[in-house]
Amino acid sequence: MVSKLSFGIWVPPATLFPEIFERWKLIEDLGFDSIWNIDHFVNPIQAKMSPWFECWTSLAALAVTTNRVRIGTMVTNIIYRNPAVIAKQAVTIDHISNGRFTLGIGAGSSSDLSHPMTGVDLWSKKERVERLQEIVEIYNLMLSQEVSSYQGKHYKVTDAVMIPPPLQKPRPPLTIAAGGPKALKLAATYADNWNYLPPFGLTAEQAFEETRQRNEKVTQFAIELGRDPDSIGRSLFIGWTKERPFDSKDAFIEFVNQYREIGITEFHCGFWTEQLGDPLHKISSIKMLEEIAQEAIPELR
Repeated sequence: MVSKLSFGIWVPPATLFPEIFERWKLIEDLGFDSIWNIDHFVNPIQAKMSPWFECWTSLAALAVTTNRVRIGTMVTNIIYRNPAVIAKQAVTIDHISNGRFTLGIGAGSSSDLSHPMTGVDLWSKKERVERLQEIVEIYNLMLSQEVSSYQGKHYKVTDAVMIPPPLQKPRPPLTIAAGGPKALKLAATYADNWNYLPPFGLTAEQAFEETRQRNEKVTQFAIELGRDPDSIGRSLFIGWTKERPFDSKDAFIEFVNQYREIGITEFHCGFWTEQLGDPLHKISSIKMLEEIAQEAIPELR
């Protein structure tokens, strides 16, 4: 099955909102498919004493300042978020955006400054994946019925009311970011879309091979679970490795074509013009953003 290519942009909440609003509008006007908010308590790249706004409240603003483009979290930080509240936030944004919301979620990292800054003890990798699974199960439960109860190892919900239901049926799409075996199996079990962020600093060859192997694992797990692998979208978060797809239009086309050969059909690109503590590779000018939207993407499609 050949899936349609999709292209999304993530804009760090690291400047004042008049400028963020302008960027969101430009991205939508240029025809990109989605805009994503990243969810950290402070700037995870640069020094912590730099400007940074909260993800979900920004997302509500994104929902009302755009009309067509899909919006979502890439990814929601489970460190300081109650799962029942995540479900209620998802329904709220789904209604504000008139059914354009996707929940992206992942297990997070023990190195995230959100732990000490919000007073949450560090979790082991095992506990993070356990918590992610329970949150996903609560999300699916609460968005499918009016009243829900759940008893897990880490979370419980008692007679939680969800009225009104989400606009999107059976619920807003779920993207699970995963790299390790347990999280990949979780994505194969529950996700509408799997997202991968190759680890920081990998070479182009290493990043491609790691993505290929994990993509195959998602397919393998889906088959073992009795699920059609083609029902799971495959997306890539770009910018942490030594690949340079935004150096030119041709570089971007070559990059996308390479990854689409192994089944990746959705590409998430960063866009900002100020320095955010590079070495992150991103779209750093409006000219390049326009060239990708108006020339590269039509050619790829």
